[in-house]
Amino acid sequence: MGMRRHSKHINDPLFAPHHRTRQHQCIQPNNHAVTCAHQNHSPKLVANDFTSPNAPPVLPAFVALLLLLSSITPTALCHTLHGNHSFRPVHELLKLRRVRAHLNKINKPAVKTIQSSDGDLIDCVLSHQQPAFDHPDLRGQKPLDPPERPKGNHTNGETKRVSESFQLWSDSGEECPEGTVPIRRTTEEDILRASSIRRFGRKPRHVRRDSSASGHEHAVVFVNGEQYYGAKAGINVWSPRVTDEFEFSLSQIWVIAGSFGKDLNTIEAGWQVSPQLYGDNNPRFFTYWTTDAYQTTGCYNLLCSGFIQTNNKIAIGAAISPRSTYNRRQFDIGLMIWKDPKHGHWWLEFGSGLLVGYWPANMFSHLRSHASMVQFGGEIVNTRSRGYHTGTQMGSGHFAEEGFKKAAYFRNLQVVDWDNNLIPLRNIHQLADHPNCYNIRQGTNTAWGTHFYYGGPGRNIKCP
Repeated sequence: MGMRRHSKHINDPLFAPHHRTRQHQCIQPNNHAVTCAHQNHSPKLVANDFTSPNAPPVLPAFVALLLLLSSITPTALCHTLHGNHSFRPVHELLKLRRVRAHLNKINKPAVKTIQSSDGDLIDCVLSHQQPAFDHPDLRGQKPLDPPERPKGNHTNGETKRVSESFQLWSDSGEECPEGTVPIRRTTEEDILRASSIRRFGRKPRHVRRDSSASGHEHAVVFVNGEQYYGAKAGINVWSPRVTDEFEFSLSQIWVIAGSFGKDLNTIEAGWQVSPQLYGDNNPRFFTYWTTDAYQTTGCYNLLCSGFIQTNNKIAIGAAISPRSTYNRRQFDIGLMIWKDPKHGHWWLEFGSGLLVGYWPANMFSHLRSHASMVQFGGEIVNTRSRGYHTGTQMGSGHFAEEGFKKAAYFRNLQVVDWDNNLIPLRNIHQLADHPNCYNIRQGTNTAWGTHFYYGGPGRNIKCP
């Protein structure tokens, strides 16, 4: 949907003007249900009813007082919608008005719209009109040309088919024209599922990657102690079950700098299942960034100004297809994030040489120069909404020891050094902060280089 102005809400039932001659008195009975009745306050009718010469003089004054009190002290306020006779409280109308204003900000005018089989609408937006260029520091700029790719082994961890068709919306055969970028259209329902408009498109706040108090649980491999300029891996794609609307399950690469306090910088990419963000349980390709430990900066995908997309074939936030099946065919996606030696921006590549776009270096503080940690693996949110550990799955929903075709994996892990070379990981650490719920097993071989299996079912006998 293109950007539209709502200065004249003539036909919009949510912005219906008050009727000038009829008011709708709202009554709130003991059961707290709000009902509304039409009440005619024509002065002429009131005069005809209450000005009989035989009526006691106190009666008109008493009735007039009752009418006055009923008109200024209702227990609930209602507004009538045109076309039907349902009612919305004032605060709900104001919220919907704010939601629509936010939609107008992030949904840009489309030169073409493609319907996906899963219900998504993919808008083809002119490249220079994408959300990133709303940022004051980026306004008026245009996407940069492709950078120099890191030198090294680019054959491992990639599959040829992923660059041809790996998202449901592209199965239709429709494409976005050159000079545009495909953007998943955000709906009113998407925003209303969030805890607030301000938090829409952001990860729940958490301080440390290994903090159980925050409800975030991980099974990851990481390296630190050196300067890193990128990371690369092949990531196995599954459809884990997420049992609570406010939880998610994801598998991703983190590029990290700063401390796990208020100044944490991260760049992230991978796949996730998030019913709250997307309204379904499909695994979706996503990006994320923050400069203050997920507090007020950054967002998923293109839901705020930040990531600049340069590709017309990939819709960030769109569903991935196909997915892996237990004990049957496996599917993985190759992802690489690296810092352009010339301009310093952080680029994202999908599959075999398909550039998605970049995060401008000047958005960051610590990551403006380099990363101090790189992390690979899975993360879930455990809300304990039922009073016990969640049944939300990580990866395939099976533990690492089950191995290939059964447990989820990352393969061909590499990092980028100061001279733009892809190199193997050194001094590898692994962390599963709730190993009875989700675990991890790392290994090395010729075909997959550094790799690991990870994941689990969540709640079980040993994970109460």
